[in-house]
Amino acid sequence: MAIVEREVLRSGQPSVLETQPEPSRERLPLGPLKTIHVYWLAGMSCDGCTISVAGATNPGIEGLLAGAVPAMPKVILHHPVLSVEAGADFVQSFVDAWEGKLGAPYVVVYEGSVADERIAARTGGYFCAMGVGAGKDGEGPQPVPTATWLGRLAPGAAATIAIGTCATWGGVPSAEGNPTGAMSLMDYLGKDYRSAFGLPIINIPGCAPQGDNFTETVFAVLLFLQGLGPLPTFDELGRPAWLFRDTVHQGCSRAGFYEEGIFAEHFGDPECLVEIGCWGPIVNCNIVQRGAINHMGGCMRAGGICIGCTMPGFPDKFSPFYKRSRPPGFQKRLHRRQRDPRGQMMTDADLWAAWRIWILVAAVVILVAAALLVTIWLTARSIASHARRAVVALEAIRDNTRVIWALQTTNEVGEELRDTVRDIETKATALTEALQSHAAAAGRN
Repeated sequence: MAIVEREVLRSGQPSVLETQPEPSRERLPLGPLKTIHVYWLAGMSCDGCTISVAGATNPGIEGLLAGAVPAMPKVILHHPVLSVEAGADFVQSFVDAWEGKLGAPYVVVYEGSVADERIAARTGGYFCAMGVGAGKDGEGPQPVPTATWLGRLAPGAAATIAIGTCATWGGVPSAEGNPTGAMSLMDYLGKDYRSAFGLPIINIPGCAPQGDNFTETVFAVLLFLQGLGPLPTFDELGRPAWLFRDTVHQGCSRAGFYEEGIFAEHFGDPECLVEIGCWGPIVNCNIVQRGAINHMGGCMRAGGICIGCTMPGFPDKFSPFYKRSRPPGFQKRLHRRQRDPRGQMMTDADLWAAWRIWILVAAVVILVAAALLVTIWLTARSIASHARRAVVALEAIRDNTRVIWALQTTNEVGEELRDTVRDIETKATALTEALQSHAAAAGRN
């Protein structure tokens, strides 16, 4: 057994060694498989996951248990509540799987969080146990913690599935102040855990989870184990990616009110519940689309808000429930006509940002226009001032040149008189020459 240091205890308690699962002893071949065993272990659980899975309908567990589903192996379920066997007969199958005597592949399903049994062991007790085994140091039979069974079976399992939020993230038993050191399967087995078929821990969260999500994932995993299908796609948190891709809000039956900007003010109102504490816009879950059981019910359909039960950190990060406030990072959307150029709805922050930009642009335009108007006005005033000065100067020139203009008139009259005198002189000369010519002619006669 690998021994590592792990701080999972509350402050004030000494660090203790943690027992890790045994390394994988074998590598199982891919199908086809005729039968496959499912070992259901319950840790710190309320059995709500069992109830959800028992109510699954699409697909249901009856076909798997009866071996009536084409291409699927027959599933032999070993469940502490649903199995017919009891006592030593029930536990013996777990022992056979642990010791490699089963002769068939098996899957481990763990419901509830994994308690740190070292805390209880200090006082000779236990938190969650199933069956009995030989005690230490010659003690009589002692209860075997389910965490111990998990450590025994996980290395040789074809797949290990954590069902419910307690098993996937720790859930309510691991909430702040708990005395058990409760943790998730991934915390207990380690993030690098791989099954005998090379699969990581498969997480199907929910409190309680949607039953069809579990059976659908099991079908997908069995198809892979049969060699009839690809390895299912899991997200970074180990969840079936196709089931936990969308948020509650994206599939909510009240989303139309959200788009119209109409929000409930009181519990029981039919409108969008985000104003009174619903975490739907940021929580990955399909409960509204698939319903709680048999496609009926679901938190928002039944009038309740989303409290984030499928998410890591639940319940501490989502408490107090029913607080009348918006989820962190959520912005209320307004009327459908308030959309951006791409046609997408705009939040209050988007609208205010757009308004600030447009107001800034308008202010710049107004300032530029005002500057141009002031410049034109100043230029016009300067032109008018120069024009007035020019008029005054022209008037002064006119007054100062009146004598010159009068002299020009006198010169013009003198020139006219000169021209008249010259004309008279010319005519007189012509008359004199004519008279002399007549006088000479008379003297010759």
